[in-house]
Amino acid sequence: MTVRTVFDTVCTPLGVLTEDEWRPREQRYLERVEAFLAPHEARMRAGQPHPVWDFLFTYYSLKPRQLRRWHPGFGVALTGADALRFADRAGYGRHGDAVTVTAEYQAARRDTVAFVAELLAATASRPARLSCFGLHEWAMVYRAPEVRHGQVPLRLGASGTDAVVESMPLRCSHFDAYRFFTDAAVPRNSETLTRHAQSATEQPGCVHANMDLYKWSYKLGPLLESNLLMDCLDLAADARVLDMQASPYDLHAYGIEPIAIEDSTGRAEYARRQQDIANRAVPLRYSMLNQCQHLLALADDGDMS
Repeated sequence: MTVRTVFDTVCTPLGVLTEDEWRPREQRYLERVEAFLAPHEARMRAGQPHPVWDFLFTYYSLKPRQLRRWHPGFGVALTGADALRFADRAGYGRHGDAVTVTAEYQAARRDTVAFVAELLAATASRPARLSCFGLHEWAMVYRAPEVRHGQVPLRLGASGTDAVVESMPLRCSHFDAYRFFTDAAVPRNSETLTRHAQSATEQPGCVHANMDLYKWSYKLGPLLESNLLMDCLDLAADARVLDMQASPYDLHAYGIEPIAIEDSTGRAEYARRQQDIANRAVPLRYSMLNQCQHLLALADDGDMS
């Protein structure tokens, strides 16, 4: 089978990359990954956990070794002797003198692609709401017998934290934050959230919804070009900092200055920063959505052939 006939298998081609073309792309990606991972891995070697940054490697399930794998994306064939190492990765196959993500893998991931596309489109269709003020983290420790992050003290203490929650309405729209609310906090939220109704409640102002673009990009794995994954991870890292700055925890020991959402100045600062994160998420969300829709169109064309 020739390189050209690869695309009888993978449907519409995006291109064939020679080794001289794809190796520099892979190298630039790996340099970007190593720069991001270096502080985390240094802390791990020193046995120094971090309550802010470790979240990106514990709550999110992609491991550093997986992050280090560059993918060209579905429809791109890699040629050259070094491309053969990709054939051992899940989702890839050899086609003559080229290696590419297979149509069989694309078809097997159709349901995941469809779910992500539906969620992204529903989220993008709504106006951004900027009135939650990061209170989801406070709701996770409201009237709790113990602090979730035991190594970090509460900035206002337990009673002060409870008082802040009781002074403002909870307006969380993100199920994966809401599911960690304490039992006492759940009925205080403006709506009851469920996994089943996630697409009906997600909105583009939510810090966690924008952080989760990273999750959706790695769940789509080799179907997407890896630089989108790193763009989403960079956004998730900045969103995580904002999340923790507005949290009830005292993170001065980690160089994290608080945003005091218990007063109007702090709430205004949080909303401004939240809008910045939301603005940065827009092109990433639409890029991923467009690629999902393209993948679905290719899959549907294949079903009809």
